[in-house]
Amino acid sequence: MPFALEAFGLVSAFVFLGGLCIGSFLNVCIWRIPRDESIVRPGSHCSACQHPIAPRDNVPLLSWLLLNGQCRHCRAPISPRYFIVELLTGALFAAIWLIHGWTLQTPLYWLFAAALILGTFVDLDHLILPDRVTLGGMVAGPLLALAFPALHGQTGRIPALIQSLIGLALGYGLLWLVATVGRAILKRDAMGLGDVKLLGAIGACLGWRAVLFSVFVSSLSGTLLGLALVAARKKEWQSKIPYGPHLALAAVLWMLCGPACIAFYVAWAFPAADAAAYPLLPGIAP
Repeated sequence: MPFALEAFGLVSAFVFLGGLCIGSFLNVCIWRIPRDESIVRPGSHCSACQHPIAPRDNVPLLSWLLLNGQCRHCRAPISPRYFIVELLTGALFAAIWLIHGWTLQTPLYWLFAAALILGTFVDLDHLILPDRVTLGGMVAGPLLALAFPALHGQTGRIPALIQSLIGLALGYGLLWLVATVGRAILKRDAMGLGDVKLLGAIGACLGWRAVLFSVFVSSLSGTLLGLALVAARKKEWQSKIPYGPHLALAAVLWMLCGPACIAFYVAWAFPAADAAAYPLLPGIAP
């Protein structure tokens, strides 16, 4: 037993460290992709003085702390976002591993979580969602369903593909309808097309139940944040906070505990019900 616990701890630490390294790469992508720069060349450098960053100054988390958030050469400030992205990615990778273990979902969820982190921080900085995340997810979802049917709880490739396409259509169509109706009523864009494509990608990769879960959770988190900003007398900030990060948060929660949350809610709301009463919620009714 002590050996098993030690091995588990070592694997968890390795996963966390691997997530930190992926987070360091995501920081490069978050800075360069919106600027149409190569994510490969040139190597890491200070955006202020252009001086190349030495390997000792490119260690996830530690370098930012040891340098006190400043460039070693020109002392220009380094955004705390670099530290946050690395820590968040490492923590999410570890959490996914701890919840799902060595299953098919784990590496695929790592990939999707990394894409969501990339999209979230680009959206926060530039109010855009990169097509590499949104359209990439819409294309990758059906392909992954064909390659790994178990991702959608299926044994056959065609049923898994159908589940992915239903999720894609529901996710894209639902927010497209909201955007279209909102534009007609408000006479301005009520929602960006990037958000529409992101929910389509969530549906394609995680299925139609994840779409419904993401719409509910993202609406709730957006409402709570809006009320908090009003209470803090920062109402003008509401228009500066995009919807994409709320969708990304909801998708991450689905990967971590979404089905369990729905099962808990159904058991709480309908304690006398059985699975046959919920044909639209297969596998999650009490």
